[in-house]
Amino acid sequence: MTKKVRVIGAGLAGSEAAIYLAEKGHKVELIEMRPKYKTGAHTSDYPAELVCSNSLGSIDILSASGLLKQEATILGSTLFNIAKKCSVPSGNSLSIDRFGFCKEVKKIIDSKENIKIINEKYEKIDTSVPTIIATGPLSANELAKNIKEEFGEDNFHFFDAIAPIVEKSSINFDKAFWASRWDKGSADFINCPFDKEQYENFYNILINAQKAELHDFEAQYFEGCMPIEVMASRGIDTLRFGPMKPVGLFDKRIKTEFKKNQFYAVVQLRQDDKLANLYNLVGFQTNLKWGEQKKLIQSIPGLENASIVRYGVMHANTFINSPKILNKTLNTKKYENIFFAGQLTGVEGYCESISTGLFAAINMDRYLKQKDMIKLDNTTILGALIDYITFENHKKFQPINSNWGIIKELDEDKKKLKKDKNLKNQLRSKRALEEIKKIKQIIEE
Repeated sequence: MTKKVRVIGAGLAGSEAAIYLAEKGHKVELIEMRPKYKTGAHTSDYPAELVCSNSLGSIDILSASGLLKQEATILGSTLFNIAKKCSVPSGNSLSIDRFGFCKEVKKIIDSKENIKIINEKYEKIDTSVPTIIATGPLSANELAKNIKEEFGEDNFHFFDAIAPIVEKSSINFDKAFWASRWDKGSADFINCPFDKEQYENFYNILINAQKAELHDFEAQYFEGCMPIEVMASRGIDTLRFGPMKPVGLFDKRIKTEFKKNQFYAVVQLRQDDKLANLYNLVGFQTNLKWGEQKKLIQSIPGLENASIVRYGVMHANTFINSPKILNKTLNTKKYENIFFAGQLTGVEGYCESISTGLFAAINMDRYLKQKDMIKLDNTTILGALIDYITFENHKKFQPINSNWGIIKELDEDKKKLKKDKNLKNQLRSKRALEEIKKIKQIIEE
């Protein structure tokens, strides 16, 4: 039986959910405030726009991120398949042509006759209509206020930052070089090397640079997307052991022993578009004023004359108190027909948003068809993520990426596995995929 359902927000989670529900035969109202109302981070009017990095992380299923992609793909993700189609060279990770990707998503949404797109703000939850709320970290103030009123729990706030992008043609390859760390995979990254004097000059510019003023909220940063100036404030060597670490990066034009670090620090740039004209500075999320950013970027060896296509910006992100509000099926404890998905739930990252959007849609479909909703075991990465965000005994609930630390321990000999990390991850991945395949069979029954 065809049922009416609403999806609020056409970001990664909302787009995934809307497509899944439409393909299951439901009439979907996809409500998205853009382009009528702009945000501080989006630059286009397309759905599923990536506003930070263009990387979706590792494709290796022996990594938590790679395993999550595989789990969601088995469960029926559309967006991960589009991402593969729009991928750009990026070693062992899945990086995409960001606008090629969101154009493909729009094409699929537009092709679904049972998806009706409504470009308006969604300000108040209508509990009479089954709804998935996936408005992301940039939810409209009116909706955020209504969520507080409806569920009696405050939203939490933190700040997220976006990295700058430069034109490849403006990079000086007399200094910059192509390489991947430890020569693993193809040499897809552009590397800008520093000696000690160059790094200290860069550091001094950074710590003395003026920052854009923040308004309304106290700045609480998520560790996974930390502004570079905040990292630098923790000590002069913090960046050299973080996004600027030189370990395993070698310019083969220079004859040297590969056993030691060849450089004092290195800035990496990653392809940002399909045509390889644009590159983003890896790990360089920032809230510096634009003039200060230009000065800082052009102090990087190889980027002295860099043409900056997009400066870093910073925007307030919100997330709900999921442990108090959500069940493990991603519907709310108060209203069985109201679901949340994506970064608004407290998962952090593109893959996590897509995957929770898919899982909310799976359970919405089952709710509409009066079937038992599915709960995932925390032996899977997706199950572990949902288990984490719905765990009621957090002392301080904060956003989380996919990682091995949240997944259930293996039953095998811990001492043996401690010595063999590769074997441990193989067993974890095998166990997770076996469980996901069982869930897939249940969904298809």
